[in-house]
Amino acid sequence: MDQIKWCMQQKKGIELVEPSDNLREAYLIKAEDALDTLKTSKSRDWQLTTAYYTIYNGLYSLLMKIGIKCEIHSCTIEFTKRFLKDHFSSQDFELIDKAFSARIDSQYYVNRQVPDQNYDLIMKKTPAFLVKCKNIVIEQKEITEMRVRISSVR
Repeated sequence: MDQIKWCMQQKKGIELVEPSDNLREAYLIKAEDALDTLKTSKSRDWQLTTAYYTIYNGLYSLLMKIGIKCEIHSCTIEFTKRFLKDHFSSQDFELIDKAFSARIDSQYYVNRQVPDQNYDLIMKKTPAFLVKCKNIVIEQKEITEMRVRISSVR
């Protein structure tokens, strides 16, 4: 089954809501707060967690601009890959995936180590990723097209 369709069928999955510039700004503030915590934390686990939430809240700010609510992180990421692919590079999607996996490994497991190579990439690329999210402009025409496409998935 198509993952977007599955996400739309879930209780806290993808749903259309009213687009909100105010919520977009609120999620960007949350992303900035996470980035500040990342910069001051001495714990590798918390650095990975806050890096992920910097990235995630940056993405979620874009969903709020479009009017998409989703409480399932993998669905938010899938929506981004499918509907915002023109705004992100393959390297951006690699960062998102690595940060998502690293956060799960570091937050929920005591016996899983995040490879240094992934840790270094996440630490290096997260601040620029947030800047990218802040600078993405989604025109009303594109928002309307996305909303029509998502509402036709059933």
